[in-house]
Amino acid sequence: MRCPKFSLGYMKLPAQFSDTANDRRRVVRSAIMSARAFDLADLYTSERKRLHRLIHRIVGNRAVAEDVAQDVFVKLHDRALGPTDHGLLFRTAQNLALDHLRAQRVRDAHARTALPEQHIQDQPLPDHMIDARQRLHALLAALKALPPRTQQIFLLNRVDGLSQPQIAKVLGLSVSTVEKETIRALAFCRAWRKDHDKA
Repeated sequence: MRCPKFSLGYMKLPAQFSDTANDRRRVVRSAIMSARAFDLADLYTSERKRLHRLIHRIVGNRAVAEDVAQDVFVKLHDRALGPTDHGLLFRTAQNLALDHLRAQRVRDAHARTALPEQHIQDQPLPDHMIDARQRLHALLAALKALPPRTQQIFLLNRVDGLSQPQIAKVLGLSVSTVEKETIRALAFCRAWRKDHDKA
C-alpha cells in the first residue's frame, strides 16, 4: 500500500514560522552566538584558575584579578574561540592587567600631586561646623518635649546605632512598640527641622 502525497503549498504558516531571509539570518546568527558563548564558557571553566593566577601575579590583588579576568571574557565575548585559543586568552589577560597597573599608577600620581587646597575644600568650614553643632544642641533640647521612653529609643537608634530589635531587647519592649516610638520621634524631628529651617 502506498502512502498518499500531501501538498502543503496551499497552507500559510503563521508569522512566527515564516521562512524569510531575515528569519534564516536571525537563526544562523543566534546559532553562531550560542556556539561562541558555549566555546567561551568552556574556555572560561577550563582556564579560569590559571588565568586568575597569572593576573594575580601581575596586579597583586585577588579582587582586582577577579575583575580583570571578567573583563578578559567580556572583551573576547564576540570572538569565535576554541580550545586552541589559549594564547589569545592569556595575552589579552596580560594586556588588561598591565593596563590596570598603568591606570592605577596614573591615579596614584594624580593623588600625590593634588594641591593641598583641593584637600581642604573637602573639609567643612569652621562656620559650618559651628552651625551644625548649634543645630544639634537645639534638636536635643527640643527632643525633651517627647516622652522619656521615645527620647531613649530615638537616641539608642540614631546616636548609638542600635537596631530596633536590639532596642526592644535592651528595654524589654516589643519590636512593634519600638517601631511606633521611632516613627513618632522621626515625625517630631521632621516637624522641628521644617520649623527651624523657616526661622
